[in-house]
Amino acid sequence: SFRWTAALTLSSNRVIETVQDYNLSVIPLFILMGNLVTRTGLSQELYNASYAFLGHRKGGLAMSTVLACGGFSAICGSSLATSATMAKVAMPPMRKFGYSDSLATASIAAGGTLGILIPPSVILVIYGLLTQSSIRELFAAGFIPGMLGIFLYMCAVRYVVWRNPSAGPAGERLGFKERLLALKSIWGVLTLFIVVMGGIYLGVFTPTEAAGIGSGGALLIGLARRCLSFGAIFETLVDTTRTSAMLFCVVIGAFIFSDFINRAGLPDALLNFVTALDLA
Repeated sequence: SFRWTAALTLSSNRVIETVQDYNLSVIPLFILMGNLVTRTGLSQELYNASYAFLGHRKGGLAMSTVLACGGFSAICGSSLATSATMAKVAMPPMRKFGYSDSLATASIAAGGTLGILIPPSVILVIYGLLTQSSIRELFAAGFIPGMLGIFLYMCAVRYVVWRNPSAGPAGERLGFKERLLALKSIWGVLTLFIVVMGGIYLGVFTPTEAAGIGSGGALLIGLARRCLSFGAIFETLVDTTRTSAMLFCVVIGAFIFSDFINRAGLPDALLNFVTALDLA
């Protein structure tokens, strides 16, 4: 007769082991870093900086959106958060300048996908932990495809506007002084990204330590800019806990599933089945 005791013991051990795993603390820390950056209004400034350089071109606002999504991805690590945040920031100006809804929404949706590609990416962290791969190497591997993604999405916007100029009218041109001011406002994000990613790539600290440094840095930037009240910090922590709990459920579920598949003998059965086919 089947006994539940062994199965439940196995599952409960998995839950405890996963929650206590030091390497997994990188997940809530990177999410916290992204949430703090969102709270400090840096998403708006990333968009403004992109707009300052690209807004005067045809389709410039859509290209600015893609570029700002890329910049936000470098801090946030989640596609969902990138799309949600950039939709609030980028959609109103595109509507104002009469962009076609299809181009406006597509540039946000496509740019949002960069969230899980450009490091630090929460999905890459989970993948690395599930497959026992080096998170540092996965981050290094995601960087060039991410940059390529930004460039090719911008080329796609140019192509759409070339075929249908009314889809993305040009915005207003900003002077050199205004461009410098826009760049000045995002130095905090750039510094944070360089410190976190540079530290990981050069092996100065582990991804978990980098996530801690990133969260601390984002908190300091928020406090320095006077964007964070006690209420805002509390809400950010609650948000982070919710998202982390959801991701931990996915990871724990995957671990328990793989344990049960192994116990049920499926890998051996599959191996025997393939061997029995007697293929070259």
